Amino acid sequence: MGQNQIKAKRMPLLPLRGLLVYPSMVLHLDVGREKSVKALEQAMVEDSMILLSSQSETNIEDPAQEDIYRIGTIAKVRQMLKLPNGTIRVLVEGIVRAEIIEYLETQEFYEVLLKELPETTVVNAEVEALMRSALNQFEHYINLSKKITPETLAAVSDIDEPGRLADVITSHLSLKIKDKQEILETVDAQARLEKLLDILGNEREVLELERKISMRVKKQMEKTQKEYYLREQMKAIQKELGDKEGRVGEAEELRGQLMDAKLPEKVQEKIEKEIDRLEKMPAASAEGGVIRSYIDWLLALPWLVQTDENLDHLDLIKAEQILNEDHYGLEKPKERVLEYLAVQKLVKKLKGPILCLVGPPGVGKTSIARSIARALNREFVRVSLGGVRDEAEIRGHRRTYVGAMPGRIIQGMKNAGTANPVFLLDEIDKMAMDFRGDPSAALLEVLDPEQNNTFSDHYIEIPFDLSNVMFITTANAAHNIPRPLLDRMEMLYIPGYTELEKLQIARNYLIPKQKREHGLTEDQLVLDEAAVLGVIREYTRESGVRNLEQVMASLCRKVVKVIVSGDVKHVTITESDLKSYLGAAKFHHGMAEEEDQIGAVTGLAWTEVGGDTMVIEVSVMPGSGKLTLTGKLGDVMKESAQAAFSYTRSRVKELGLPADFHEKTDVHVHVPEGAIPKDGPSAGITMATAIISALTKIPVSHELAMTGEITLRGRVLPIGGLKEKSLAAHRAGIRTILIPKNNEKDLEEIPESVREAIQFIPVSHMDQVLDHALVHPLHMG
Repeated sequence: MGQNQIKAKRMPLLPLRGLLVYPSMVLHLDVGREKSVKALEQAMVEDSMILLSSQSETNIEDPAQEDIYRIGTIAKVRQMLKLPNGTIRVLVEGIVRAEIIEYLETQEFYEVLLKELPETTVVNAEVEALMRSALNQFEHYINLSKKITPETLAAVSDIDEPGRLADVITSHLSLKIKDKQEILETVDAQARLEKLLDILGNEREVLELERKISMRVKKQMEKTQKEYYLREQMKAIQKELGDKEGRVGEAEELRGQLMDAKLPEKVQEKIEKEIDRLEKMPAASAEGGVIRSYIDWLLALPWLVQTDENLDHLDLIKAEQILNEDHYGLEKPKERVLEYLAVQKLVKKLKGPILCLVGPPGVGKTSIARSIARALNREFVRVSLGGVRDEAEIRGHRRTYVGAMPGRIIQGMKNAGTANPVFLLDEIDKMAMDFRGDPSAALLEVLDPEQNNTFSDHYIEIPFDLSNVMFITTANAAHNIPRPLLDRMEMLYIPGYTELEKLQIARNYLIPKQKREHGLTEDQLVLDEAAVLGVIREYTRESGVRNLEQVMASLCRKVVKVIVSGDVKHVTITESDLKSYLGAAKFHHGMAEEEDQIGAVTGLAWTEVGGDTMVIEVSVMPGSGKLTLTGKLGDVMKESAQAAFSYTRSRVKELGLPADFHEKTDVHVHVPEGAIPKDGPSAGITMATAIISALTKIPVSHELAMTGEITLRGRVLPIGGLKEKSLAAHRAGIRTILIPKNNEKDLEEIPESVREAIQFIPVSHMDQVLDHALVHPLHMG
């Protein structure tokens, strides 16, 4: 038949899904679609010839003309078998390529008009080379793929027709239908071989990549299996040796703890990393102990654990009752805590306040912090800062050091077990600093509400949130606290107690407590009110009640001894019995001085342990005008004495003194209790009054005390610590106090019982001071 005279033929069409048949290929097909079965039957009726052409999309059940490729393969049906499920299995053999010219029938089955596309290539040297390359590439493909048997390669090698070789090789490749169709549609054998070489090259690259990936996965799996196997072996060996606490067991135990713990994500990641490190450590490694210790610390800290304060059912009255149960007085701290509770009830979330309780020893600063924790239903932690001089005490040491551990803050948080305790930093004014750093600077971050939500400890390394902690600090004197630290805290000044308050505290708190501690019942020891007052006045002189408690304990011990050793079952102590139990009175209660004296004036002083009275004495002698100051006075107090002396010299005329007295008279100013250092300007008017009294020979009232700073012009300037000074004057039995006019506003803070017992006279100039202090007016001198 001539090449250009190819005659068109009619033939039934069987569309194939996910499958493609090349010429000279023999294979089984399962036919189930109705149209396809009818096309087969039509073929069998005629000459068993049928056109097999693939669908472009496999999921189309009833394909249209455009869904079927135009070029297919004419095949001969060799065998046909009906299966029980209704489908027909046929054995077909591809004969030749053919192209669909037009569709003649599409209703019952597909019938098309087609023309054959016979092979056209002549074998030459180039085609031969292409055939060899294709075979070579196919061999490599088989070696990489492992899906094709070596027998297939032997069978393919025997083919000497270029077109058939390309078809057979393509049929064995795992290609998409689209790529296989491309080969089918390439009628020229040489072009077909070239396309096949391209496809083989791509497939080889893909297979090599697949091989690399599978090798990598296999190695990873082998490594995991190996590790698992070795771990199991280690466990078995440790079990045999009776050593259950090997690194693996330790790591598993820690992982179990980590699963149970409630931790932030960053902390969890850090612990997991550290556990992995620990697991790889040799059992004898010292580093292992360091890592274990670090993990234990991270797991022990209360990152997200909080005490439930039950804010919805928060009862301010109940909280107030708790605070009053434990302490008498201390109104300011109690009020501040109740304010905090009230605000927290409204806003639900509030940064913990940072309070600083400043006051003399024994007034209950430390114990009220414990009561605050009880009232808030929170845990309580106390850290004493007295004598702390190393910054690492606050922030901890870096883990590189031997024996490193976290600082006091993190240790306190661990002991609390919650992230919102009441944290007491006791004696914050007693911190020191040296070459190891300044601990007060490290506390700046802890006590700053804007920074302490990310407090960084050198040991822990991960920021810890302290913003929910209620910090309370205590101090005896605010001036010892560094200014930046002072700035971050809310100051609450707690002054000393009055005699009346001490009496209430002794009767309601101290005596019942000491009776309990010494095993005494309520009626075994009875102390009448006069006896308690006698103890307060004659056996203690302090701002707080610590010494008072010690004296009460001493009384209880003596009573217990009497009860245990004798026939007495009950003891009643009156004021007259105190001497027999406690010995002679240690302090004289009443006036600082018994009578009016020349050159002796009662002054008022403020100390870190509360207020005190002191008598300033002045003596004048013939001499050359020297001014002598004794009594271990500080620079400010010495200058104050100079100012008082200069004022006296400037007022010689008004005072009725000789104009040249300073040239002929020596003046000696002495402040008794010479071993105790004294400083400050508030004794200015006291020294001036004493000097004038000594020079004019006019006595000063012994019922009167005074405080105030003096200027060269005789003006009286305000002073601090008026409340403490007033309490001291009250203890000493003073009836009148001269105070600077500008201190009138501070009288509100003084307890009512003291205001009733003492007359406060405000003065603004030295003339007024002399009018009130001197027994006789100056002109009578």
